[in-house]
Amino acid sequence: MKLKKTWMLLSAAAITTVSFAQQGDPKATEFYSPVPKVITPGKTAADAPSDAIALFNGKNLDEWTSTNDTTKAAAWTVAKNILTVKKGTGNIQTKKSFTDYQLHIEWRIPANITGEGQARGNSGIFLASTGRGDDGYEIQILDCYNNSTYVNGQTGSIYKQSIPLANACKKPGEWQAYDIIWTAPRFNDDGTIKTPARVTAMHNGVLVQNNYELKGETRYIGAPYYKKHGPAPIKLQAHGDKSEPISFRNIWVREL
Repeated sequence: MKLKKTWMLLSAAAITTVSFAQQGDPKATEFYSPVPKVITPGKTAADAPSDAIALFNGKNLDEWTSTNDTTKAAAWTVAKNILTVKKGTGNIQTKKSFTDYQLHIEWRIPANITGEGQARGNSGIFLASTGRGDDGYEIQILDCYNNSTYVNGQTGSIYKQSIPLANACKKPGEWQAYDIIWTAPRFNDDGTIKTPARVTAMHNGVLVQNNYELKGETRYIGAPYYKKHGPAPIKLQAHGDKSEPISFRNIWVREL
């Protein structure tokens, strides 16, 4: 009986607490502005929404330039709605610079790929290009389907910094996709880092980078570090190895 009486008292107390919590005006915690803008999504998750900028529309490279000489057009090959690295022409980057954004990009390792390790379909996306060559912040592209390499240099890694959370690679010859959220770094007036860059990335629908805080720009040799910069282009890498060049399609970006 004592236990039953205690339970009844606790129940009454709980009801009283809920009753007090429900008192007041619910409108005090309801907001009606700012109203989010209306965006028409694509028919599929891969299709560009209505506010996206098409970086590659399958027809031309009007949105791109060579990193060897930014006054010259990008010289990669466009055919059948596909963009393919042209050996010997170097990297390409967007004419427009970006700060924070959402990026969708699809890529394909050739079915007849040869080589091993880093020499097997090597490329990369520089989420902010800060100079010629390989300056910037790179997320790696590589054939890692039954191909071993150092784990902070495999597909989905922030090169030489962050190991991907999973290996979601498809077989060579199949189209793959990255969906990336990029938050650019901010700098103090004296050039020191104020807030580091962050990246979240999905590879073929699998989370591979979860709001990772970058230690600085990509470095092939030595530790990463930051150097002050502002809005920057997005760059695609022509790695220069002997394997067959990789291809891209359906590239779009939403500025955030």
